[in-house]
Order: sequence, then C-alpha cells, then structure tokens
Amino acid sequence: MEKRPENRAGAESSYRELQRRADRISSLILTTDCPAVDVAIQVRKLRQFVRRRLPDRVALFEMVYESRFRRFWEQFRPGADGPLPQWRD
Repeated sequence: MEKRPENRAGAESSYRELQRRADRISSLILTTDCPAVDVAIQVRKLRQFVRRRLPDRVALFEMVYESRFRRFWEQFRPGADGPLPQWRD
C-alpha cells in the first residue's frame, strides 16, 4: 500500500510532462513555421512517451491530443505543407 502514493506521484509527474510536451507541440504549430514532417516527428515522440509512461491512456491521448494537433494544423496552417503526415507507429 505504500507504493500507491509513489505511483500516484509518478503518474502526476508523467501527466505534467505530457502537458508540457503537448504545449510545446501546440506552440510549434501556432507560432513557428516548423515543417509538417517535424511536427509529426514530435507528435510521434510524444505518443511513444505516453505508451511508455501512461500505457493505459493511449486511447485518451489519441482522442484528445492527436485530434487537437490536427485541428490546430488545419486551422492555423492551412496549405503550409499540406496535411500533417500520419504519425502512427
């Protein structure tokens, strides 16, 4: 039972890291002229992070973050490099 707080703290740390990385990707899309392929690489790396650190949240990541990144790209970078490449592993 003593491991539970450590696991909770570890999960909270992972969620904060996920949010920090997701914010960085959003910023790349919204405030830079970073090419689509580079954004897709960063999204793929974030997906791998979620698989390693939060494996039970992969589906949630796909629904929330991947769709957000796509929506941002379509809304704020239309026609920049075409659509974002697929980043599935």
